[in-house]
Amino acid sequence: MNAEIIAVGSELLLGQITNSNARFLSSHLAEIGINVYYHTVVGDNAERLKDAIEIAESRADLIIFTGGLGPTKDDLTKETIARHLGTTLAMDEEALESIVAFFDRAGRFMTENNKKQALVLAGSEVLVNNHGMAPGMLYKTDSHLYMLLPGPPKEMEPMFQFEAKPKLAKILNKEDVILSHVLRFYGIGEAELEDRLQDILDSQTNPTIAPLASDGEVTLRITAKTNTEQEAWTLIDGAKAQILERVGQYLYGYDDDSLASKTVELLKEQSKTISAAESLTAGLFQSELASVPGASAVLAGGVIAYNEEMKIEHLGLPQELLKEYGVVSEQTAVAMAEGVRERFQTDISVSLTGAAGPDAHGDQPAGTVWIGIATAEETTAYRLQLSGMRNTNRLRAVKLALSYVIRTLTDGNARKI
Repeated sequence: MNAEIIAVGSELLLGQITNSNARFLSSHLAEIGINVYYHTVVGDNAERLKDAIEIAESRADLIIFTGGLGPTKDDLTKETIARHLGTTLAMDEEALESIVAFFDRAGRFMTENNKKQALVLAGSEVLVNNHGMAPGMLYKTDSHLYMLLPGPPKEMEPMFQFEAKPKLAKILNKEDVILSHVLRFYGIGEAELEDRLQDILDSQTNPTIAPLASDGEVTLRITAKTNTEQEAWTLIDGAKAQILERVGQYLYGYDDDSLASKTVELLKEQSKTISAAESLTAGLFQSELASVPGASAVLAGGVIAYNEEMKIEHLGLPQELLKEYGVVSEQTAVAMAEGVRERFQTDISVSLTGAAGPDAHGDQPAGTVWIGIATAEETTAYRLQLSGMRNTNRLRAVKLALSYVIRTLTDGNARKI
């Protein structure tokens, strides 16, 4: 089965939001053996959407729509599809009850146009929306399968994963087991990773190995297709062993792990706490950790000391140290890490100071970053020279700091990346 994903929404074309839905759907469709050859984005215009549907029908069996299921006039996806297919819209009573209940719980007045969200294609299989209001739907004709999903990722992702994906697998009636396992690496570029694994990548058949780079990280998705789950994992484990033998030192996690979630996981496992002193990143490091559920068990707190006075007052840095070595220095990074660890009484602490750019900081060029890691045993500082834009450097510094914490927690010391 071949699929095309059509994202509906003028805000996508205007660059106001990113089409993350297409990435998510393509990834999950690949896991059940559905090929995605085209991504289409169309604005809130019925004629242009109709044209996009006709083009998609000429080259795909499954057409998935995201967006345009809301209550306003520019939400026209299902109306346009209904006209195109020669069917009508019908009120789904369960969806309507769910929408009414939502407004009752919120204590808000429900306007008449909100009922529009409960309309579905007559004869379609309804996909329940447990995280929003507009239901999805699956509509079959003799030649095509049409799937309509809401636009907001927080609604679309769980609907597809738990409602739509199992139905697609059943429609395909595949007896094969298709399993994927993702390896996550940090501190090595995509080109270098591929170079080290080139012969493995060139000879892959089953399982297949697909590299992907994003935000400074590199992932490898290993996908096996067999008759049983046990056989699939045997193939995956064999490929994984080969890969880790060569680049295992850069591995930090698997599947849905992130640098932040892995850091929290390791801290919990070791019953350790962490604190942070942030200058360059102004709270981004702590924010990244706090985005992980359960982070409060390990994140004690921290200090945002953006200027020299705050570093002296809240972290106890000697004025003479700052005068002699400067804010962007190894000595300052060490003193910040030790100062915050002492004040918050944590097992490990992190400091981030640097010149984010675009201007230099004194004699330190833009992109110069120092990261300090303090434990009860030792304090180490790492110098980085980043070359991105200001906020890119700040975000990358956070990820590098998280990776150093992971290395410290797993190896006892943070290998220089």
